Amino acid sequence: MRIAVIGAGSWGTALAQVLAGNGHDVGLWARKPEVAAAINADHRNPRYLSDVVLSERIAATSSHEEVLEGACAAVIVTPSSIMRDVADRLAGLVGEDFPVIVCSKGVEEGSGLLPVEVFEAEMGNATRLAVLSGPNFAAEVIRGIPSGTVVASPDAGTAAFFQELFASDAFRTYASDDVIGVELCAAFKNVIAIAVGVSYGIGFGDNTAAMLMTRGIAEMSRLVVRCGGQALTCMGLAGTGDLVATCTSEHSRNRRFGKLLAEGGTLEEFTERTHMVVEGALACRTLKTLADAYGVELPITDVVRSVVWEGTDPRDVAKTLTSRPLTTEFYGL
Repeated sequence: MRIAVIGAGSWGTALAQVLAGNGHDVGLWARKPEVAAAINADHRNPRYLSDVVLSERIAATSSHEEVLEGACAAVIVTPSSIMRDVADRLAGLVGEDFPVIVCSKGVEEGSGLLPVEVFEAEMGNATRLAVLSGPNFAAEVIRGIPSGTVVASPDAGTAAFFQELFASDAFRTYASDDVIGVELCAAFKNVIAIAVGVSYGIGFGDNTAAMLMTRGIAEMSRLVVRCGGQALTCMGLAGTGDLVATCTSEHSRNRRFGKLLAEGGTLEEFTERTHMVVEGALACRTLKTLADAYGVELPITDVVRSVVWEGTDPRDVAKTLTSRPLTTEFYGL
């Protein structure tokens, strides 16, 4: 088949390589024409994962019309901040049954909508929509290092279609019907990774990191359940799996950003240095919309937001977590 991948960042490039390796022809949309031209000329992405030679089955373009021509499905891998614009653009170019899988992670600012909800609002027909998330660092996936991921859709047929599309010996895909849970886990784990990075940056150790990760899962599951997702999803690849990988690996941009922040760096400095979007920086702000709407306490998220956006000294704000009232470990029991 021919598949359109919208977004030529590191994750979009890696997924394009996976699809090409599975025998599909891939159209890869890049925002900048010069990036598309370089990919076609050199079979390398000049900005991301540039040491990897890309499959000749991948052809890049900066035209939405061109990348969708003849495509059987679209894979969305753009920053969450522009996903509504992308969805609006696609709505005028594809049919109402055209399958779309969203790999962007975050919550829309203002509305509190998850990426797949934004695409449903702009394109309609939720049954043709799916999401993909898991402990998948692009630098490892593109090299064929064994990885696992979750494909979730409200429609079993759509989930199975994308599950088969991406599946390979090195890229294991598991199906789910919990779209809300998978998407909230994807957004939440980036926030906890920033918290872990900050904790290491101010001199705390592995015990602190383990506590933040575990309590982060508890925080994540409270919100997932209140929003209509399944608590068990938080224990799977999209939840615990992705959180552990993102909080512990040096590949993790959110963890690295948190450490830089604790050492006096800024979001602008990190973005300029890496050319990468720190999704957790936006998520710690947008998740508050959902927390307020559903009356859920998110203490770690609140602390991260105050450090990232309000300039609070992380050493001072850490005390607000350690001085919280003692309670039972598991809620709802």
